[in-house]
Amino acid sequence: MTELILQTVVNAVYAASYMSLIAVGLVLIFGVMGVINFAHGELYMAGAYTVVALYSQVGVPFFVTVVAGLIFVGLLGLLMEQSFFKPLRDNPLGGLIASIGFLLILQTSAVLGFGVRMAHIRPPTQAKFELIEGVVLTHQRLFVIIAAIVLLSLLHLFLRKTKFGWAMRACAQDREAAALQGISLSQISRIAMFIGAGLAGVAGALTAPLVSPTPYMGHSVIVTAFIIIIVGGIGQLEGAVVAAVLYAFVHTFVTTFYDGVVADITGLLLMLLVLVIKPTGLFGTKERA
Repeated sequence: MTELILQTVVNAVYAASYMSLIAVGLVLIFGVMGVINFAHGELYMAGAYTVVALYSQVGVPFFVTVVAGLIFVGLLGLLMEQSFFKPLRDNPLGGLIASIGFLLILQTSAVLGFGVRMAHIRPPTQAKFELIEGVVLTHQRLFVIIAAIVLLSLLHLFLRKTKFGWAMRACAQDREAAALQGISLSQISRIAMFIGAGLAGVAGALTAPLVSPTPYMGHSVIVTAFIIIIVGGIGQLEGAVVAAVLYAFVHTFVTTFYDGVVADITGLLLMLLVLVIKPTGLFGTKERA
């Protein structure tokens, strides 16, 4: 039993890592631009299919395709920002509907390009660590954990130590005040969209050998991401990371000892419990009138 619990903890740390990347990207986009990007799960899917196309079918080295996934999906984010979100900046509902349309475009493109069957990808390595007897961590999962720590740390430094990071934080706090200080909302929105989409893309690329990509894999991911950002507090990056860890541990343990359906229900109950106790989420604050 002890070995099973420790193995479940290891699995939960892996799940929290890629969930954090996805949720933080979604929070960043919402915080800076004020739009709800329903296509975020499909950006995760696009990152996974970048690995399918370049690594699995062409033979490009795996880590090169991970970087390609970050850049390609980041550029998709820029396309969304310029095509939909910028023209509909004053119409949040229109931006939301446009993101749903882009979601369908990405799904259809994946079906036409790769079919509807799961794509099985050979991991770049089958090696694994045996942390203690009976508790293992594969190198592929370790890559995901390390990448999440590095990328989230770099994002934290970017937001805290750079001029563009300060500008993004200012836009997230008050867009009108930031504009009055000479900050270009369009430029900061493009940066936020590239980073937020890129984080989803790199999460998809890193986990592609572990999840067997399908064109519809974004459905469950976007639901999970929304649960996480609600639990953590709308617009709170630190809250998204903490909530991702909390959700991942709850979901992984329930899945291990019961089943996946019960785990999904438990995740929703976790969200409802947090909202009952603290309606603004764990790290959220009430807006001043």
